[in-house]
Amino acid sequence: MNNEFHVEPHIKESNYIRDIVFGFGDGVNTSLGIVAGVGGAIISADVVILAALIGMFTGAKAMAVQNYLAVKSQREILESEIKREEYEIENMPEKERSEIEQIYIEKGFEGEDLKKIVDKITSDKTVWLKTMLTEELGLNLDILGNPLKGALVMFGSFLFGGILPILPYFAVKIGLISSPVAIIIAIITSIISSFLVGALKARIAKKNWIKGGIEMAGLGTGIALIGYGIGTELSNAGIVSIPSVE
Repeated sequence: MNNEFHVEPHIKESNYIRDIVFGFGDGVNTSLGIVAGVGGAIISADVVILAALIGMFTGAKAMAVQNYLAVKSQREILESEIKREEYEIENMPEKERSEIEQIYIEKGFEGEDLKKIVDKITSDKTVWLKTMLTEELGLNLDILGNPLKGALVMFGSFLFGGILPILPYFAVKIGLISSPVAIIIAIITSIISSFLVGALKARIAKKNWIKGGIEMAGLGTGIALIGYGIGTELSNAGIVSIPSVE
């Protein structure tokens, strides 16, 4: 009994942990790509900050909306299945009882034990419905979570991750550091945070957390180098020629 009460909340929470991990990771990588790309073009801190903030809020909104629609659609599909099962239990009880019997026959129950467990389940329509959903269809509405809450968690975690690579440029703006130093700090911060996110994601998936952290950090670094290279080449080619104010 104790295990049942422990596992169920853990399953519900895992959805929001997933949203935090993916939202934070995407936020870090999106902002880092913009910061490195625009910063690599030797553009003023004001422009870097503006571009990164716009990208951060746009990305956060897009991720939140996509997450909301995905979870909502999945819930609607599951809810339609629930209504169908409710109708069948109400209007075709013998057929549904036979399905319960078949489920527990396959689990190894027979004779009096089978009759007792089937009678017990079918004596409570709530238990009956839940059994049909979980045992026959493999569905669990609680696992998906709430669409609005999921969207808000995704939005907030994306913003939290996205602001990290931008912060060094506020230091550039007030004259504490130079733009090249800001890019280095942004990359280092993103590598560390990406490693932690990758490690957490790997732990959730029951994989090697060190490997997961290195993989995520490597992807983040790759995005930074690509963005920085593009920005530098555009600047060198004269395509981008906004003067630096630093």
